[in-house]
Amino acid sequence: MPTQEEVREALKEVQDPELHLGIIDLGLVYDIDVAGPESENVTVTMTLTSPMCPVGPMFKQSVLDKVESLPGVKSAQVDITFDPPWDPREMASDDIKLMLGIW
Repeated sequence: MPTQEEVREALKEVQDPELHLGIIDLGLVYDIDVAGPESENVTVTMTLTSPMCPVGPMFKQSVLDKVESLPGVKSAQVDITFDPPWDPREMASDDIKLMLGIW
């Protein structure tokens, strides 16, 4: 079973389909819950850059596929939330803020 950090590392490869930037650095992943070895379940709680994101279902599926591809993961779930609303000024990494011109 992967650790939270291993799941987070794997998700660094997943990019937001509109911004083409990594979802971890954008701050779109709010929580990763890795259940004990007996259940082998992973739940990712994340948000989208916009509640009206037209590619939301495809984006959610790409996150799910990535998590399910990890060794030891029996099942995965991706929960989308908009609470709190995504704010790149607060949630994105410094590199992403620079790229988006937020400084």
